[in-house]
Amino acid sequence: MVLKQIELQNFRLHKDTSINFSDKLNLIVGGNGQGKTTILEAIYYLCTTKNIHLAPDSEVITYEEINFGVEGKFLDLTEDRVRLIYDLQKNKKTIFLNEKQISSAVEIIGKFPVVSLTQTDHSITQGAPAVRRKFVDSIISQVSQTYLKTLLEYSKILKQRSLILNQMKENKNINLFHQLDAWTELLITKGTSIIEQRKKFVVEFNAFLKEAFKHIMNEEIPEMAYITQINTEDNLENNYRGEIEKLREEEIRKGMNLLGPHRDEFVFFLNGKELKKFGSQGQHKTFLIALRFAQFFYIKEKTSKAPIFLMDDIFGELDKKRAEKISNYIPEIGQAFITMTDLTRKEEIGNSSDYLLIKVENGKAKIIN
Repeated sequence: MVLKQIELQNFRLHKDTSINFSDKLNLIVGGNGQGKTTILEAIYYLCTTKNIHLAPDSEVITYEEINFGVEGKFLDLTEDRVRLIYDLQKNKKTIFLNEKQISSAVEIIGKFPVVSLTQTDHSITQGAPAVRRKFVDSIISQVSQTYLKTLLEYSKILKQRSLILNQMKENKNINLFHQLDAWTELLITKGTSIIEQRKKFVVEFNAFLKEAFKHIMNEEIPEMAYITQINTEDNLENNYRGEIEKLREEEIRKGMNLLGPHRDEFVFFLNGKELKKFGSQGQHKTFLIALRFAQFFYIKEKTSKAPIFLMDDIFGELDKKRAEKISNYIPEIGQAFITMTDLTRKEEIGNSSDYLLIKVENGKAKIIN
């Protein structure tokens, strides 16, 4: 799968930009604040309907404009067009797939798989557990719509159950107990499914992670572990039910959901030591890059589609050895988009004759070769 073309209107600095891309490597070069990363941001919107930096849609609109639009043409076995429009006055985002308006991002996510490697990824290994949960969930969701739908349903159940628990802090009405029991059963059903799929994912993903490390830094051994509060052996659903029953009074007293996959953790290890506690800055960078390449090949195997790979100015932060190791991977990943502030390290990203060079200045993109 490749992205053949993109059009941006009132998208940050890009008032009116249209680019035809290479099926292989696209080098996007420009100074800081000129609009090169914005192109990656727009591509991510097309693939996920979400902002790559988690910024509000309202922040993306060009100054003094009232809407933005992004449109892209994807080519796989068939051609697909995705169009996304955001209206500031209505605070509404509208998505079209092949000119048909769609009601949910579920119809897009996974159809155009994408992997992004950005400078903000450091929070995956160094940040809060929620960031790692989001990382894992985003991968599984791109290969399984069933998982994505279960995740969304679980989130709604959590909110509803939280409302009931809050009401019960003040009023222990018998009717509220009946409602709590009903929502608890739904929580257990959906939560069990999420835990089972995450557990299976980690086993499979570790093989891809180790393979990625062999290419980047072959003397080190990585591992991802899944930590959940519930015993996953034997009958997981019964174990879940038993644990949540033990916490019933505490949940009512605190008005909070205290058990479930929304509180799980993923822990990274390198050579048997926990990365977050003992990893050096260089080890964190290497691990993050390996995670993203593992994600790419995992999604490719599961979906039989090569994801689009977005890399935002990562070579500027790497030493020459790591940069050269990563460059050996680039010919294997199909279509890639790499931003750079200049071309001084161009030789580190592979065959210099096999790329499209796009120069970006003040929100205007120009193909150089």
